[in-house]
Amino acid sequence: MSLPGIASLVTMALYNIIDTFWVARLGHEAIAALTIVLPFTGLVLAFGAGTGVGVSSLVSRRFGEGKIEVTNHIAGQIFPLTIFFGGILIVMVVFFPEFILRLCGATPDIMALGIDYLTIIGFGLPIVFFALVGTELLRGSGDALRPMIFMVTASVINIILDPFLIFGWWIFPEMGVKGAALATLIAQGVGGGLGLLYILSRKSSYKIKLSHIVPDFDIIRDIYRVGLPSMLVEISESVCFILLNNVLSQFGSMAIAGVGIIIRVVDFAFMPIIGVAHGLLPIVGYNYGARIWKRLWGSLKLAVTWLVVLMGAATIVMEILAPQLIGIFSKEQEMLEMAVPAMRIVIAGMFLIGPTILFIVTFQGLGKGKAVLLLSTARQFLFFVPFLYILSNLMGLTGVWIAMPISDVCGFLVTGSWLLREYRYQRRTGGWKDLHEMGGLDIRD
Repeated sequence: MSLPGIASLVTMALYNIIDTFWVARLGHEAIAALTIVLPFTGLVLAFGAGTGVGVSSLVSRRFGEGKIEVTNHIAGQIFPLTIFFGGILIVMVVFFPEFILRLCGATPDIMALGIDYLTIIGFGLPIVFFALVGTELLRGSGDALRPMIFMVTASVINIILDPFLIFGWWIFPEMGVKGAALATLIAQGVGGGLGLLYILSRKSSYKIKLSHIVPDFDIIRDIYRVGLPSMLVEISESVCFILLNNVLSQFGSMAIAGVGIIIRVVDFAFMPIIGVAHGLLPIVGYNYGARIWKRLWGSLKLAVTWLVVLMGAATIVMEILAPQLIGIFSKEQEMLEMAVPAMRIVIAGMFLIGPTILFIVTFQGLGKGKAVLLLSTARQFLFFVPFLYILSNLMGLTGVWIAMPISDVCGFLVTGSWLLREYRYQRRTGGWKDLHEMGGLDIRD
């Protein structure tokens, strides 16, 4: 369940790296412009991922319960939801691009570039929303392979088109930042179209009829009862990114470009965490619905153990190769002097992020939406935001970087403690009886 997700997300991260590599040839202002847009696109990811989590959690549990017709009705709701959210996003991008960018912390020297990029990719945001929800829908049925194929295909198309549209290779016009946006738009269209065709085909696990597409507000309420906390979590991360960019804007567009490069490099190592999380969620949801406790807790233990090992190794490699990794994107001495030590500080607590996210995913699979919301927002607003402002005022730009690993450590401690509390609660209730009778695995092992 996890490996296809990891492969597709690593490919996506590779696209982001290559995209940044080409855009970096236009100067650090171009990188900063794309970085400023990230929080807004993060909001799109929040709506799509939150909706997808709700859909995936519901269909995986209904599959576990053997209620096939209900799963088709749930699947059909992704179409009216795409139309609703997609329409809102397009209106925002078309009529309020400068307001959005100012809110995200754009400095005057990158405003024009940011508008060029945002207004083009904005028309692909409904496709992004559908692709995210459709991917989770397929994963909820246990099909992790097709989403990988669709995402890899889109990323490869984007990678190929980037230099042609940015620099005007062959018969294409030289478009600069607009070319990067157009390449992304075309790739998103292809990926979303492939997902749509497969979901509606007879090959998928779903048999969606027109009656299933009619909005059913009871089902939509259930989707967001589970998915809304996850959506709010993603929104909180985008809000924190906006706050980060606004703090960094005080140090100039070079600082914004620096964090943009670091994010893209770190994302490449970070994708296995998301891939494992995507694989774990339907397993937790299915086994919770089927009351197979041994597999539920055993899967969590296995995922956490190997992620700690993997991310620990990745952290060591990235700490050593930080100058070379940053140097791929920029040879400016000022950028290297700022970004290399920054990356080494930022990734110091990366090996703890994996377990933290898997703990939260477990609560999602258990249908504990309030716990998901509380734990995730606490990590952002109880720890990161206060440390961001306090340390940046005390230590300048270095304080901005230090705030990140400190919040990672605090988030891990709080989330792990909460999950242990949930486990002990199950042990005292009927759930522990089922676990014990099946030769259940003690999570403390």
